[in-house]
Amino acid sequence: MNTLNQTHDPKLRSWVASANQGGCDFPIQNLPFGRFRTAGSGAALRIGVAIGDQVLDLRSTGLIHTDDMNALMAASPLDRQALRAAISAGLAEGSGQQGAWQGALLAQSALEMAVPCHIGDYTDFYTGIHHATTVGKLFRPDNPLMPNYKWVPIGYHGRASSIGVSGQHFKRPQGQTKAPDAAVPSFGPSKRLDYELELGYFIGRGNALGEPIPIQEAEQHLFGVTLFNDWSARDLQAWEYQPLGPFLAKNFASTVSPWIVTMEALAPFRSAAYARDAGDPQPLPYLDSAADREAGGLDVVLEVWLQTAQMRAAGQGSVRLTRGLSKQAAYWTAAQLVTHHTVNGCNLQPGDLLGSGTLSGPKPDEAGSLLELTLGGKNQITLPNGESHTFLEDGDTLTLRGYCERAGAVRIGLGECAGTVLPAVATPAA
Repeated sequence: MNTLNQTHDPKLRSWVASANQGGCDFPIQNLPFGRFRTAGSGAALRIGVAIGDQVLDLRSTGLIHTDDMNALMAASPLDRQALRAAISAGLAEGSGQQGAWQGALLAQSALEMAVPCHIGDYTDFYTGIHHATTVGKLFRPDNPLMPNYKWVPIGYHGRASSIGVSGQHFKRPQGQTKAPDAAVPSFGPSKRLDYELELGYFIGRGNALGEPIPIQEAEQHLFGVTLFNDWSARDLQAWEYQPLGPFLAKNFASTVSPWIVTMEALAPFRSAAYARDAGDPQPLPYLDSAADREAGGLDVVLEVWLQTAQMRAAGQGSVRLTRGLSKQAAYWTAAQLVTHHTVNGCNLQPGDLLGSGTLSGPKPDEAGSLLELTLGGKNQITLPNGESHTFLEDGDTLTLRGYCERAGAVRIGLGECAGTVLPAVATPAA
């Protein structure tokens, strides 16, 4: 596990004034990584670190000599910790680097952010036990969780090519659906478009094909965490998912935050693994370690915000739909996901993304999807402006926000993960 050091000192302040403001997502204790270029320039992407409302161009500081984020992520944990310490020292108040680094600072508002690394592969898991239980009850009231759920981390291979960065606009997906009372399926735009509130875990160092990663070493292969929205077409999913699982219902779009908050930055916000019920089975030995039980969880506050097209036209901001805590939601830890993913010899590579699955809390106002909030579309949500929703409408902008705060530590944020729904593409008549 990553341990506390001078980079986490709550008394540490930066010569970048905006980083010292209360409630800032990116104080000097955070230092998340992302890729950027000047907006509209079409220039090659560069690696930056967020500090306050600015971005520090790392190559301009001389601390790195590459624009390949995946190569940086593949560095050893010791090398990553050394880089973090050097960035922190250079941005700290009184640093002798201030004069030299002033020119390496760029306003975030002037930049175009990209997906933070090349994502070669993406696996989505199903660790949110409250989500799994609530959704299971909709379809299997007497047996909401499948027999394997509490024994093995459930996952499926997702589509990396359609993952976009926050600010993404995507067209409403189309496909086959079948109404319960229909004799045959029909084709058309999804009418039950949904979001999924997730965390994304980025792999740093990979493993060789055929060489599993032991649970005791799994965190050494994790680079950091991001916000992740795995948009879902629930009506397409209901028709297609048996017997092999999600396909067109999931692969049309997913959205990540532009920032990866490193595992080092998250050290002050570790928590115990999910507290299993007394009757639950304990993990099999390959998925169990004392260190993971003690501090394998992450204490992240997660929020979902919605702005409809009508709200935007009226100059109204977004409204919060839900707020919850990741430590109350994830049945399996990130380390367990890494270990299970590789136990059969599967080779992970730098930049691979593991989705947590929808992280819903135990209360209705902690739901991580509209499927849960509306109980499968049975209950409408009434917004402050009088609009009603069951699932997402064209023009809706859905934003995920996340942050960590704890007594004795400086609050850090994960930024925002926003996406906007556009109308479905017109389909030519057959």
